[in-house]
Amino acid sequence: MSFTAYMLDVISDTIYPARITIENGIFKEVTPITVNEHELDKIDFKGLMIPGFIDSHIHIESSMVSPAQFARIAVRHGTTAVVTDPHEIANVLGIEGIEAMIENAEQVPFNFYFTAPSCVPATAFETSGAVLDSSDIEYLLKKDEIVALGEMMNFPGVINGDEEVHRKLALAREYGKPIDGHAPLVTREDLDKYLAGGISTDHECSNVMEALEKKLKGMKIMVRDGSSAMDMEGLFDIDEGAQSIDFSGPMELLFRDIFERKVYYPLFDFIVSDDKHPNDLLKGHLNLSIKKAVSLGIDLLKAIKMVTINPAYHYNLNCGAIVPGAQADFVIVDSIYDLNVLETYIGGECVFDGENVLFDAPEIESKNTVNASKKTASDFDIHYDGDECEVNVIECFDGDLLTKKTTAKLYVKEGIVQPDIYQDVLKIAVVERYGGNTVANAFIKGFGLKKGAIASSVAHDSHNIIVVGYDSQMMADAVNQVIDDKGGISVVSEDFADSLPLPIAGLMSNEDVYDVAKKLGILHKMVEVLGCKIEAPFMTMAFMALLVIPSIKISDKGLFDGENFEFMDVIIN
Repeated sequence: MSFTAYMLDVISDTIYPARITIENGIFKEVTPITVNEHELDKIDFKGLMIPGFIDSHIHIESSMVSPAQFARIAVRHGTTAVVTDPHEIANVLGIEGIEAMIENAEQVPFNFYFTAPSCVPATAFETSGAVLDSSDIEYLLKKDEIVALGEMMNFPGVINGDEEVHRKLALAREYGKPIDGHAPLVTREDLDKYLAGGISTDHECSNVMEALEKKLKGMKIMVRDGSSAMDMEGLFDIDEGAQSIDFSGPMELLFRDIFERKVYYPLFDFIVSDDKHPNDLLKGHLNLSIKKAVSLGIDLLKAIKMVTINPAYHYNLNCGAIVPGAQADFVIVDSIYDLNVLETYIGGECVFDGENVLFDAPEIESKNTVNASKKTASDFDIHYDGDECEVNVIECFDGDLLTKKTTAKLYVKEGIVQPDIYQDVLKIAVVERYGGNTVANAFIKGFGLKKGAIASSVAHDSHNIIVVGYDSQMMADAVNQVIDDKGGISVVSEDFADSLPLPIAGLMSNEDVYDVAKKLGILHKMVEVLGCKIEAPFMTMAFMALLVIPSIKISDKGLFDGENFEFMDVIIN
C-alpha cells in the first residue's frame, strides 16, 4: 500500500506532505515531498493524516460492553489503542476473567494492551470474588499482552512495607514493565516511599499542587477526563490553581519560585479516560478530550502528543507516530482543529470508512456470578434505641471521586433510623454477592433522590451490589432486580421500574454500545425524575465502594474511614 497525504509528525511537531508506504501493517517509507498549490491532486487522502489515538489508562468494563464492542465504537472517534487495566473483572473472576477479556480482544482489529491488576482485591476490608497474589502477577507479567503492572491502589501497603505488595512491584521491575500508580493526596515523605517502589504514573491528582510535587519527583501525570471523574478543569487552569496555594515552608517556597517563573510546563504527560460510560462514548472519546484540553489552554500539538507518542514511549508500544518501523495505525481527520474522523486505519487496514465500522464483535460467554439471596426491607434498616441520633455520613460530589466526612442528626421511628430528604441524607448499602449475603448499611448525602432507589452490581472494585435510596422496601426491590438479572443496574420507584442487565461478570453486556447506551439513558432519565442531582449517578454510586479513595466510603463489611484506613461507626457514640 502506497499513497501520499498531508501528515502530522508528532516527533517534530510539523505538518507536511509525504509519500507513505505500508507493508505487512508496518510503515516502511515516510518521505517528505514537495507539493505546490497547483498540484493538490497529487495528494491521495483529502484530509490530514495523524497517528491513531491511545488511551493510556482505561477500564474497558466501565463502558459496560465487551472489548470487541468497545473497539467498534472507539475506532469511530479515532482511537486505535488502549492500555487497559482489567481489575474490574479480575475482582469478580480472577485470571479466568482477564483471559476472557484478552481472548475477546484478540478477535478484532484493535490494539488492546493489558496491565496485570496489582490489587485484587483493592483492600482487605471488602469481599471480592477472587484474589491475585504475587505468583498470579508473575504468571500475567510473562504474557506478551501484558505491558505493565496495573495501578497500585494499595498505597498504604507500599508506604508501610507490605511484603506481598513489594513482591509484586519487584516482579514488574524484574520483567522490565512500567508500574502504574494510584496515590490520591499522597504527599511528602509518604510519596517518597511510594515512588521508591518504582511506580511511574498517577491519574489521581485533584489539584495543581499535588500534580506539581509528583511531577518534580519523577512521576508522569495522567489527566483524567472520564464520565464521573473529570479533572481537566482543576488541573489545566494552572494560574487559577496557584492562587489557592499557601506558599509557606521549604517545599512550598520552591513551588512558588516555579510558579512565578512559569517553568512548570509541560506538567502533564497523558490524557486518559479511566472510566467511560457507553452514553459518553457515543459522543466521542479522546478526540473530544483533545479539544477540551485546548479550550483550557493546552497547546494543540502537545495535547495530541499526550494521546499518541507519549503513551507509546512510556509503555513501549510500537505505535503512536507515523515513522518507518511503527505499526501503521492512523486516522484521517478533516482538520487538526476540528478532529472530525473521516477514516480510521489499524495495521494499514481501514476499520472505519467514515460511515461504517468494518468488523464484527464476537461475544463473551457469560455465567452467573451473582450468588446472593433475595433481600427484604428489614435488611436495609439501621436500628437505634432512642428518638434521635447523630450519624456519620458520606458526602459525595458530582464529577469527583473524593468524598467528605460529614454528620447529620436523624429521627428514629419505631427503633429504625430514618433518612431525611430535607437534609438530602439517604440510605446507602452494600450487599455481598459472592455467597456470604452480608449487608452493610450507612447514610449518604449528595444524590438528591426524593423517592425510590437505584442499585448496581458495578461497585468498585470488588463489585458487590450497591444501592442508594430513601425507602428500605424500594432498596430491596432494586437489589432483587439486579439479582434476577444476574448482574446489572436497576431503578425502582412507586411509579416505575426498569433495569439494564449486565450478565458478563455483572459488569458488561454483549450488546451493541448503542443499545446499552439507549437503555442507560432511559435509566438516567428515570433517576432524574426521582430528583437526582448527579450527572452520572450510577458511576458515582459505584465509586462509593472504592475504599482507596478518601475520605469515607462503604464496603460489604461496613462504613470505612479512608484517611485512617479503618472501619468507623455509623451511629456516633
